[in-house]
Amino acid sequence: MVALVREVSPQLARCELTHLERVAIDVQRAVGQHRAYTQALQSLGCTVEWLPPLPHCADGVFVEDTAVVLPEIAVVTRPGASSRRAETPSVAAALARRAPVSPIVAPGCLDGGDVLHIGRTLHVGASHRTNEAGITQLAALLLPYGYRIATVPLAGCLHLKSACSFIPPDIVLVNLSWVDRTTFGELRPIAVDEREPHAANTLTIDGTTLVSAAYPHTRRRLEAAGVRTRAVDVSELHKAEGGLTCMSLLLA
Repeated sequence: MVALVREVSPQLARCELTHLERVAIDVQRAVGQHRAYTQALQSLGCTVEWLPPLPHCADGVFVEDTAVVLPEIAVVTRPGASSRRAETPSVAAALARRAPVSPIVAPGCLDGGDVLHIGRTLHVGASHRTNEAGITQLAALLLPYGYRIATVPLAGCLHLKSACSFIPPDIVLVNLSWVDRTTFGELRPIAVDEREPHAANTLTIDGTTLVSAAYPHTRRRLEAAGVRTRAVDVSELHKAEGGLTCMSLLLA
């Protein structure tokens, strides 16, 4: 598996924020945490490839939002925050070397963090960053490949993956205040600890689930359910509304 990543911008403290109040971000510490994150990906078998740096794009490290990647096609998004649209050309160029690429175009807006891929279904959050036109375009692009789109209403969080993440083969870790329990059908829901509302964003690679070190209570719930976990400290990135899935694009 290849993980596309991008270095932390020195402008990270100017990131877009929707649901968090702005607090001071230690950019050098964020850089160190991001390096440790990429090393964790490598330790789980990923080949890490670095996208070109974008020092003037404050949110550039959050590459997940720029594309939806499937085995048959890569869809380059049109981020809901206009300040982030300069991030997509370099991602499109990197993906075009591997797969057919199609874009989301105006008036559509789509953030990759709103797309949760489970089997042949892509659950898409109707958030402040993803609109109906973007969801409709994504559905049309994926229809020839047999994928189904399920729109998920959201409340209280930035992206769908802020509220839930899929842990194969059958678990969805979820904040039930932000996403309805019935959204994922027969999959087994595990609720985040009520003290850790932002803990639902995890990243599973080759049977190991990365969990933010900021959320030990939720991590214990997962381990009690038989999930093999590993803690990663990304506390400075959390201040920019980032999570573990946000900082990489995984290509099988």
